[in-house]
Amino acid sequence: MNAASAPTAARLAEEFATTFGYSPQACFRAPGRVNLIGEHTDYNNGLVLPIAIDRAVHVAIGRRPQDRRVDEEQDRPATAAPPRSPQSIRIVSDHRDDSGERLSGQFTAAELVPGQMRGWLSHPAGVVDEIAKTTGTMVGGVDLYVESTVPVGAGLSSSHALEVAVLIALDEVFDLGLNDREKVLLTQRAENDFVGAPTGIVDQAASIMTEAGHALFLDCRDLRTRQIPFDLDAEGLRLLVIDTRVSHSHSESGYGDRRRSCEEAAGIFGVESLRELDEAVDLGPLTDEQRKRVRHVFNENARVRTTVDHLEGSGGQAGHRIRGIGELLLASHASLAEDYEVSCPELDTAVEAAMEAGAIGARMIGGGFGGSAIALIDAADADRVGDAVIAAFAARGYRKPDVFAVSAGTGASRID
Repeated sequence: MNAASAPTAARLAEEFATTFGYSPQACFRAPGRVNLIGEHTDYNNGLVLPIAIDRAVHVAIGRRPQDRRVDEEQDRPATAAPPRSPQSIRIVSDHRDDSGERLSGQFTAAELVPGQMRGWLSHPAGVVDEIAKTTGTMVGGVDLYVESTVPVGAGLSSSHALEVAVLIALDEVFDLGLNDREKVLLTQRAENDFVGAPTGIVDQAASIMTEAGHALFLDCRDLRTRQIPFDLDAEGLRLLVIDTRVSHSHSESGYGDRRRSCEEAAGIFGVESLRELDEAVDLGPLTDEQRKRVRHVFNENARVRTTVDHLEGSGGQAGHRIRGIGELLLASHASLAEDYEVSCPELDTAVEAAMEAGAIGARMIGGGFGGSAIALIDAADADRVGDAVIAAFAARGYRKPDVFAVSAGTGASRID
């Protein structure tokens, strides 16, 4: 249950050189995230409280030497990248496909068309496309080597971490001069407009803006942020991630349905988003389904505010601030399961088993219908709680979950 070992800049540079035949200019990292509380509120212009975790996507990047000829690639080693064209962006990952080959691909900025690329490569391609639209810079003639310690499909935002890592690497190498806010908005547009995923802004903001040992209090309406103390070690605590390793078939459609339901409810009242609604509004004009969705969003925003009060010491929990949020985590899960209806049997089992084993609080995270849950626990109980969750999954015939601890890490940065 320990954190995965992060690659050093020296090892990334070595892998890059082996793959592409020359040394990289720099190495970067962008963390995944755990949203402590505030689920399905971001695209409603609401409040969220994520942490950056100590698992990240790592990128080594280099602009290809100008004096190398394209046909020199014919003698490249078998483990190297595919042949290049002068203005291509080549990307090679340490992840492998079913045949054991490393995932790789290449494209040029000029050939990119939104919606026509699928799979993992669409995320960095979307960043390149959005850089061209936003800054006018057609990046090219560059190679990237990627390693990740963020589990794919666990709801920890591995794809957003990839986008952020690629963006901050290109930002430095091509001297784009983007500030943090611009980076957040650019990666969101890449995800929405190029990849075609109607996600909110919390994942990118957490990866880019969060400080170590803190949670990021983010108002998604205007991107105002505040760093909130979240020092687990100081209270002898750990945050367990319980990756159910399942994704039900309706996960993408279910996410879109809920977003549309919220947008339709806001439209009925003539406002841009649910955030603009007075929480005392009469929900009578809405359908039963819409009322449930709106109720979750209203209550979840309130839970975020209360959680921040606890963590900042204004909730009567001075000295035990993190321990005071357990009931809020549980209430969030109940609301996601009952009002937003995005939980599933595996997530419910993870939360129930963790609580029965002594967790302080637990809830599902992410879009739902699979993915991960988190459990706030005493550090000494990590193995016992993890074993209890694994046993509960086995008793129900579920696939064995992946259980590991994370800490509140630092945001995206260059690594030396």
